[in-house]
Amino acid sequence: MAKDSIAASDELKLDGNTPTMRLFALLEVIARKNQFFSLQSLVDELGLPKPTLHRMLQQLESAGMIQRDGDGRQYSTGLRLRRMAENLLLNNTVHGARHAILRQLVEEVGESCNITSCTGNEVVYLDRVETVAPLRFYLHPGSRVPVHCSASGKLFLSQMTPSQRRRLLAHAALAKYTDKTLLTMEQLEAEIDRVRRDGYAVDNEEFLPGLVCVAVLVPVKEGKSNIAVAIQAPTIRMTVEKSLQCLPALYRAARALSEIETENGRP
Repeated sequence: MAKDSIAASDELKLDGNTPTMRLFALLEVIARKNQFFSLQSLVDELGLPKPTLHRMLQQLESAGMIQRDGDGRQYSTGLRLRRMAENLLLNNTVHGARHAILRQLVEEVGESCNITSCTGNEVVYLDRVETVAPLRFYLHPGSRVPVHCSASGKLFLSQMTPSQRRRLLAHAALAKYTDKTLLTMEQLEAEIDRVRRDGYAVDNEEFLPGLVCVAVLVPVKEGKSNIAVAIQAPTIRMTVEKSLQCLPALYRAARALSEIETENGRP
């Protein structure tokens, strides 16, 4: 049994725990999962009675925190839980410090910059600072873009296994947004291989015509990063080749953002 699973199991078994805290502890276990889970898998992992876990899962499902998938015997995180996680990222207390780093990056490179996170098969904008240049693409915090045709999305996909990527993208065709959008899993896997090799990702007019984007992950001490920082610019001002010249500034911003997350108790 994994170390974090043991810790979660011990927390669930604490004598005197209230029903609310037991549900919260179970949610913590569920939030760490990157694949579907079943009642039986939780019983095996946590060692709690099946009737008890079944009742708890029913409560979480009725609250929209988890949902049934596949054949109805498997579960995944629900829309309400995912929205809660997004709101925490959008509105947490480190927003001001992150925004200052983003503004400094915009001043350095002269183009719009954003901080993003991954939720399901979408990338959500946590923060964004626009360039003062007259020609720009306005995407406000809270905006969502598909993972398969965004620079940040490719970074998040690159941290998954091939089976995890297929499972995430299996239920919908890769939508075409421009003539340059990657439309097959073979094309996407080849691009992911490049991203893993180079350590950065590029959106070369794959989501919006005339828009180029380059992104890097915000480093974490362990596990997977779910925050990226990116630069976006119209092709009239920035080519892909020119965007790569901004990578040193991007990496500096990513390291500064990582320090903020670490100082505030994030891994």
